[in-house]
Amino acid sequence: MTAESVQPVLDEPDALRLLRGGEFELEGRLVDASNTTLRGFLTLDGVTRRCVYKPIRGERPLWDFPDGTLAGREVSAYLISHAMDWHVVPPTVLRDGPLGPGACQLWIDEPDDAEPLVGFVPADSLPPRWFRVAAAEDEDGNPYALAHSDDPRLARLVVFDAVINNADRKGGHVLVGPEDRIYGVDHGVSLHVEDKLRTVLWGWTGRELPPDAVEMLGRLAGSLAGPLGEELADHLTVREVAALTARVARLRTDSRFPAPSPDWPAVPWPPM
Repeated sequence: MTAESVQPVLDEPDALRLLRGGEFELEGRLVDASNTTLRGFLTLDGVTRRCVYKPIRGERPLWDFPDGTLAGREVSAYLISHAMDWHVVPPTVLRDGPLGPGACQLWIDEPDDAEPLVGFVPADSLPPRWFRVAAAEDEDGNPYALAHSDDPRLARLVVFDAVINNADRKGGHVLVGPEDRIYGVDHGVSLHVEDKLRTVLWGWTGRELPPDAVEMLGRLAGSLAGPLGEELADHLTVREVAALTARVARLRTDSRFPAPSPDWPAVPWPPM
């Protein structure tokens, strides 16, 4: 089976129907992933799209996250993104697959001409309107900088990561999809009760949140007290939902982009 490099975007209800009820055909494994991560096709009513499938049985045990919970965190991140009405996470569901239950997410095709938003650049050639995050060197000792664009689409992703307490926002987890939409992927190590925020997107640290972010946090707080909280209870513990609610309240009160914690590495490794 083949698929075009960039296919028309499915609207969200159609994407969710496909993810939940589509017939699976596995294509291969993404070998760079630390947990079992498979790519495949889903077909329903004549519509075929690629997906990423992460079976629970393939999750590597972690010292700080309970076993078998990463898929539920992936789904929770999507539910929160949807409730925020920012849609920075591709449609994601928990469903049965060829290797048992797991998270199944719509594959995002990046256009060939997509402009990079995060990466390593020569230290003396920082692009205009880019933030320097950390110093680095190449294998020959030449100075480089880990940096990212001052792009409002990325700023939304920073707020989202602060909400879900994302412990692993690598540059490679930021995708530019069709219609120039920005997506974040790989949210299995998120939503912990302790502060574990690690990201390559520290450029806005301490700055005031934009008004639309503050308004969104207010709406999200209301959703957590109602339907969203009930949905998350299927995937998270009571303490984890309570910690999420407290983070949203703190962000609303502070109205500023978060700063790194002194008790936790600020940047994931590897950054990209």
